[in-house]
This record gives sequence, C-alpha cells and structure tokens, in this order.
Amino acid sequence: MKHQNSIALISEHASPLAELGGVDTGGQNVYVAQLAKHLAKEGYNVDVYTRRESEDQHEVVNWVNGVRVIHVTAGPAKVVIKEELLPYMDEFKTNMAAFIINNNINYSLIHANFFMSALVAMGIKQELGIPFVVTFHALGHVRRVHQGDSDKFPAERLLIEEEAVKQADHIIAECPQDKQDLMDHYHAPAHKVSVIPCGFSPREFVPIDKQAARKMLGLPQNEHIILQLGRMVPRKGVDNVIRALGDLKNMDTPVKLLIVGGECEELEEATCPEYARLLGVARENGVVNSIIFAGRKNRDMLKYYYSAADVFITTPWYEPFGITPLEAMACGTPVIGSNVGGIKYSVADGETGALVEANNPIRLADKLRWMLNSPALLNRMGENAIWRVNRYFTWAKVAANVSDMYKRLMPQVTEIGLIHQKSQAA
Repeated sequence: MKHQNSIALISEHASPLAELGGVDTGGQNVYVAQLAKHLAKEGYNVDVYTRRESEDQHEVVNWVNGVRVIHVTAGPAKVVIKEELLPYMDEFKTNMAAFIINNNINYSLIHANFFMSALVAMGIKQELGIPFVVTFHALGHVRRVHQGDSDKFPAERLLIEEEAVKQADHIIAECPQDKQDLMDHYHAPAHKVSVIPCGFSPREFVPIDKQAARKMLGLPQNEHIILQLGRMVPRKGVDNVIRALGDLKNMDTPVKLLIVGGECEELEEATCPEYARLLGVARENGVVNSIIFAGRKNRDMLKYYYSAADVFITTPWYEPFGITPLEAMACGTPVIGSNVGGIKYSVADGETGALVEANNPIRLADKLRWMLNSPALLNRMGENAIWRVNRYFTWAKVAANVSDMYKRLMPQVTEIGLIHQKSQAA
C-alpha cells in the first residue's frame, strides 16, 4: 500500500551523488542511494542530507522521483576526509534544523547513517522531537580492535556511538555479527536491534558471458582471472591476495590478478601511497607481471569486471557488511571472502564460494587452487550465488524490510512527536 510519510536520511560524508572508488566513497554511498530510491518506490518522500563539498553544489537537488538531496553547509565547502569532520557536526545540525523549520517539513522519522549522522540526529531529536533510527555502517570499538593506532577518528567517537545506542528509537545491524558487536560493546538491548542486510540491484548486476566480458575489457581468454574490486585501503587486505598469488605461480593455467579500484583511473606511485605499497608487495613476491592494476572504473562497467573473473576475492581484516561480494555473486562469480562480519553472512561457505581466515595467504592460495582446478565446481557455485543473492539480498527486499521496521515505529513516532509539541508549547 502506498503512503506519503516523509523520511530524512542523514549521511554526512557519503553522498548518494558521489563518484565511487575513492578513500571515502564506497558501500555507505551505495547503501544510502539505493535505500533512498527504493523507499521512494515504497511511497515515501525521502530527503537525503549530506555535507556541501563544493561551492557550486545546489542546496537542493531533485535527484529521482520522490528523492531530494540536500547539501548542508558544515565547515568549508570542499572535500574533507571523514576523520576530520566531527568539529563541523554542530553546524550541520543547526543548518539542517533551520532547513526543516524554514520549509515547514514534518518528517515521520530520521534515519542516520554513521556515528556523526547519529550525533546530528540526536541534536535534531532534542530540538524538534523527531525520532531516529541509525545504521552505523562501522563501529568505533571494532575498528580500534583491528586498526589500533592507525585509526585516526577522534576518541569521542566511542562516546557518541554509546549515546546514540541509548537515544536511538531503533538500530539497524547489517549482519548478525554487527548485532552481536552492538550488544557486546555498546550494551544495545536485543529487542532494539534489527538485522537488515545491504543489497544489490538486479538492474545493475547480471551475469554476462565470460568470454564476451573479457573481450570487451581486453583481458586474456585462456588464463584464470581472479578479481579484487573495491576501495584501495590497507584494511581491505589486497596485499593478502597478492601474497597468495605468489603461491599460484606453478599452476598449469596461468593466473592473473585483476585489481579494480583506487583514487583515479591511471594509478601512479607518486600520488597513490597504497598503490605504491601494493606494488612493493608484488615485487617482493615476484608477481608484478601477473597483476593488472585497472584503477577506478565507472559503476556501469563493474558488471563486466565481475563477469570476466573466475573468482572474486575480498579478504579484509574486518568488514561491517561488504556489498562487493553480493555484486560479484549476482554476476555468477563465486566469492572467496574473509570469515568476518557481513561476508560470513552473505557468502555460503562451500556453496557460493569459500570463507578463509583473514591475513592467511597460504590458506587463500589453497582455496583458490581447489576452486580454479574444477570448472564444474565453479559453475555450480556461480549458479548457487545467483540464486542466493536474488533470494535474500536485493535492494527492493532490503527497503521493504526497512519500511516494515519504520511502520512498526510509526505509532511510537507519532506519540513522541505529540509529546514534544506539547512540551514546546508549555
């Protein structure tokens, strides 16, 4: 049934309009963009609030039917890395509240994405009485465990997350591990957390004939191709895949590693430190000639890269969810992933691919050898992968589940709004 509730999504650093592939653009951008579009199809009016990153961005962009993107002034109108955005969130909250008041908007609720958006949502709730739900996308406590001193977010992040867990009207965990982490590290009550995964778009990601995809991309037809695609940052474990490649040099059929991602389409050591580091790892392992660094690619090209590969690999140290495994499986490509976070939820071990310990290139090489040596196994896993993601992980299904959760909150939402209006009038 169609309805016209107005919902505000906050995503302070991850705009649905951003180009993907950079250091601060990735899964959250896709999540916010796809959720907004599919909630609009469910009948919601959706406004996405994100930070203004250049002077020429219009304040309001009518993006797609039912969805507006609103650029909020918060700090300088330029790109600022997300680790340095926290000081601007009070200004974000003030300007967002002013926009809501000046335009006389009545939101049923706010959906915050990431801890800084949750901070803004807490302020809006206090000032305007609008309840909020939150998807954290990553948790500071978990990040600290894995990154230690290399985590550059301010220490206040943990306190903000703890307070947001208390004040949120509901919390979306992206996988069972995420829910467990919220309960263990933040004492979130189980009844206050719903597990709703990320998704993929069947319009964007469909199987393409492997030979045709390789021909289009100029890739070899008679070699094994393994694919690593995503943001080029240390925690993604690309170096682990390169080291595993060194263990596969004696395969009967040569193995090529195709790496898609990075700051730009033409990667250079002088301007991309992570590329330079990975190139060093490749030299150490004698596999430079077996790697194709493709650079960042437009999103409409990704289905060709997924389809061209025999196996997709993603072995991060940790991963709150991970959308790329879904996209790969949607293209009929089996996935070898780290046995962590959302990956161990989306990849069915032995059925749609395999799960391995992170940072274990020897074990990864063993799994690759096992899969690449059996075309029948790869075909069966590819078919299973297509079925699994279309059954459980489409954005339409994700949005329907989120909408159901919103609707469960709606009576409570109305009551909270009325109480706030009375207190303001008193």
